[in-house]
Amino acid sequence: MHITRYTDYSLRVLIYLAVQGDELATIQEIADSYDISKNHLMKVVHQLNKKGYIETVRGKKGGMRLHMAPTDINVGILVRETEQDLNIVECLSSKNACRITPVCGLKSMFGEALTAFLETLDKYTLADVIQDQHRPQLLRLLQIA
Repeated sequence: MHITRYTDYSLRVLIYLAVQGDELATIQEIADSYDISKNHLMKVVHQLNKKGYIETVRGKKGGMRLHMAPTDINVGILVRETEQDLNIVECLSSKNACRITPVCGLKSMFGEALTAFLETLDKYTLADVIQDQHRPQLLRLLQIA
């Protein structure tokens, strides 16, 4: 299973904001922290705002912060909402054109694996990702003052 860069960046933005706390952060700060493109993050931040994960504040001293508690952000749900295509093989897709699907065991195997993958992620929240005991190290690694 492989998640897209979009989902990866969505998780990184939320991790940064969770570690930051109530302080506002900018897209540029997050991009610099992870050494990734600001342009890549702009779409991610826009969608996280639309989905209610973050709130944005406009203006000279604007920025963004989490709109909900880290304990309320489920990793499995976030992955489902940010991944456009979780069909890891064609036969799981509604556009399946594989001729052997009716007699092939791969569809059920990969379906079971995908279900297990998502069920595992469903057990965790953003709070589990940032764990309080690791907060000082995260602040240092992300270069958050």
